[in-house]
Amino acid sequence: MDIFWTILIGLLTGAGITVIVTISALFVAVILGLALALLREFSGKAWIRVAVDAYCELFRNIPALTHLFIIYFGLASLGLRIASVPAAILGLGLIGAAIACDIYRGGYASLKRGQTEAALAVGLTPWQTIMLILTPQALRVSLPPLGNYALQLMKDTSIVSAIAAPEIMFQARSMVTSSFQTTLIYATAAVIYLVLSLPLAVLVRRLETHFGQGRA
Repeated sequence: MDIFWTILIGLLTGAGITVIVTISALFVAVILGLALALLREFSGKAWIRVAVDAYCELFRNIPALTHLFIIYFGLASLGLRIASVPAAILGLGLIGAAIACDIYRGGYASLKRGQTEAALAVGLTPWQTIMLILTPQALRVSLPPLGNYALQLMKDTSIVSAIAAPEIMFQARSMVTSSFQTTLIYATAAVIYLVLSLPLAVLVRRLETHFGQGRA
C-alpha cells in the first residue's frame, strides 16, 4: 500500500499539470481559432484567406510532436528558451487553433445566408451582424465538435512528456524507471485519465443540451 500511495501522489501531481496544460491550450485554441475563422470568412481579402488556410494546413498536417520540438528545442537553439509547460501550452494551443478554425468555419457555413441580409435590412452594421447574429449561432453549432476536441486534447497532453513537461505520463515514466512497478503505475495513470475525462464528457453533453434548446 505504501508503494501505491507514493505512486498515486506522484501521478496526481502530474495530473495537476495535465489539467493546467489542457485548460490553457484549449483557451488559446478556442480564442485564436475563432479569430482565424472570422478573418477567413469575413475579411474579404484573398491574401488573408490564403494565409489562414496555410496556417491551418501547416499545423494540422505536421505531427504535434514536431511542433513541440521546434518550440522547445528549436527556439532554444536560437537563444529563445521557453520552459516546458509554457512550450506545451503554446504548441498544443497553436495546433488546436487550426482545428478550432475549421470547426468554426463549419459552424458559419451551416447558417442560412438570408440572415445576413435580414440583419442588414433592419439597420445592423456588418460587424454587429457577424458578432451578434452569426457568431452566437456558429458557436452553438460548433460546440459538439469543440467538446470532442477538448476531450482529445486532454489525452494528447501525454505527448508533452517528450519535452519534459511534468504531466501524468512524465511522472509515470520517471517512477517506472526508479521502481519498475510498470503495471501498477500505468494502470493507475489510466484510471486518472479516465477520472479526468468523464466529468469533462458530462459537462460537454450538458452544454450541448443547454445550447441546443430552441433549435429547429
